[in-house]
Amino acid sequence: MSTGTATARRAHGAAPIREFEQSLPMALMRAREAVMRHFRPILADHDVTEQQWRVLRALNDATEPISVGELAERTFLLGPSLSRMLASLDERGLIERAAGNDARRAEISISNEGLALVGRIAPLSEAAYEQIEHQLNPGEVDQLADLLARLSAPTTP
Repeated sequence: MSTGTATARRAHGAAPIREFEQSLPMALMRAREAVMRHFRPILADHDVTEQQWRVLRALNDATEPISVGELAERTFLLGPSLSRMLASLDERGLIERAAGNDARRAEISISNEGLALVGRIAPLSEAAYEQIEHQLNPGEVDQLADLLARLSAPTTP
């Protein structure tokens, strides 16, 4: 939006608002896309979607099987999407399920095949991180991760 248009909108009583390109949600979306450009080819080469990778990473980091509900919270995936994804990962032998009383309470863990897949992707993922780190100054990736963690931490009213 040009400065003239922004001025005209304010003159007509429109509330002041940040320029679209300067909005934090848009900046985060652009940054996410810039980062994912490094990872998408790796995941595609291993027939893994971004969402499946999130699930495998979460399960890889878990010290014990976790419920579907907890997995949904950790990966920011909605229940129906996660259920379909878990079925696909199960068919491929990448996860293991310990059935509970209902599907939402099933305990999920990564299988040996899933661990092997993560092991094959991990060095490529780390190489992608190195590419990203070359775009920033030393320590900025860690600083960025810390800032984003602070921003996304639960707030108390």
